[in-house]
Amino acid sequence: MEKMPNTAWSKLSHLQLGRYAEYYAKMEFVSYGYDVYTSEVDDHGVDFVARNPADDQYYEIQVKAVRNLDYVYIRKDKMVLSPRRLVCLLLFEDGALPACYVIPAQVWKAPNGLFVDRNYDKPGQHSKPEWGLNLSKKNLPLLEPYRLEGYFAAQDHSARRN
Repeated sequence: MEKMPNTAWSKLSHLQLGRYAEYYAKMEFVSYGYDVYTSEVDDHGVDFVARNPADDQYYEIQVKAVRNLDYVYIRKDKMVLSPRRLVCLLLFEDGALPACYVIPAQVWKAPNGLFVDRNYDKPGQHSKPEWGLNLSKKNLPLLEPYRLEGYFAAQDHSARRN
């Protein structure tokens, strides 16, 4: 009998869910052949570094865990829009394994309904500038191209061409 992990995500605290998401993301990268390096302190918005042995490229990964379709953000001072920066977004729904997406940071160079750029530079706005994900049922189709499986298939195809 195959045993599934506990998927009662709503019973986990915010911290527990975030920790689970980070480990889950690391294991997904490892399952696709990447080498994973963990940083002890996440003070620059990098949860781990992953190396693709096919092309010897290193990527800085920021993990975000979400239980509900909502707004998620990353402060701009914690994420540069580099080709080597990726956001690994995990959507958790009770009773299912998380849906996992790998999003290159550079998508925020062309904001749309899903990927938003907020500077909060108007009078009375006090939040720090941020890159955001406006998660909603309407915007989910915009997220679909970033499904984890598609990302790794494209990486594998790209590595074979080189």
